[in-house]
Amino acid sequence: MSYSVNASILLTEVPLLERPAAVARHGFTRAEFWWPFPTATPAPEEVDAFVRSLREAGVRLTGLNLFAGDMPGGERGILSHPGRAAEFRAGVESLVRVARATGCRGFNALYGTRFSGCTPREQDDAAVENLRFAARAVAPFGGVVLVEPLSGAPRYPLRTAADVMTVIERVDRENVKLLADFYHLAVNGEDVDALIERHAGDFAHIQIADAPGRHEPGTGELPLHRWVARARELGYTGPVSLEYASSQDDPFAWLPREQRG
Repeated sequence: MSYSVNASILLTEVPLLERPAAVARHGFTRAEFWWPFPTATPAPEEVDAFVRSLREAGVRLTGLNLFAGDMPGGERGILSHPGRAAEFRAGVESLVRVARATGCRGFNALYGTRFSGCTPREQDDAAVENLRFAARAVAPFGGVVLVEPLSGAPRYPLRTAADVMTVIERVDRENVKLLADFYHLAVNGEDVDALIERHAGDFAHIQIADAPGRHEPGTGELPLHRWVARARELGYTGPVSLEYASSQDDPFAWLPREQRG
């Protein structure tokens, strides 16, 4: 099993540039991050410092979110905001710099929430064009743009795998694929067992957290181990991202150290 630590939701007691080293101290060799910069266009020295923190820790970057706006303020992506296309695309150019320096190949594009002053169709059209732009930008080095359903954001329109697949079909690019976050899917009422049976081989990335609570596996009621094992049986070959909020002093106590690398 190959695990990747989401170091934007875990290890938050550690400064961001020290988190790759913290990931390594816990016995992992892979990490992913939400967008790690305060703006879509970080200065070169900011990018260099982030890349250096990974390299010095010996940690491979397996996933990176595209710029998603003001996440602490409640934004969940600007992909579908017609008035922010230039900002989004500038963020893609910054992401490409990080990707080329780290070897990262998976990029999560949060869709954005519905807002007044713009029709859902206008937002969806903007999202499709921005996804095509991102897909073209990362295609030369084998990058994949990921789209996921979310829970906990009432105005976020992608709630199920079917919602995401509708967008992906409109985009019509081979390197735009589904991110299967078992926590969000389950909380939103998805039949995760059925989804795995139908589409496990098409998953481009898996993230896990238990529910209720969005904490460590074993703290809730979801059969995460069974779901992951079945997805692998049916063709999923990528890492499993640990994207949960810690509820205890050791957020990885559930996973033997010899299984983390």
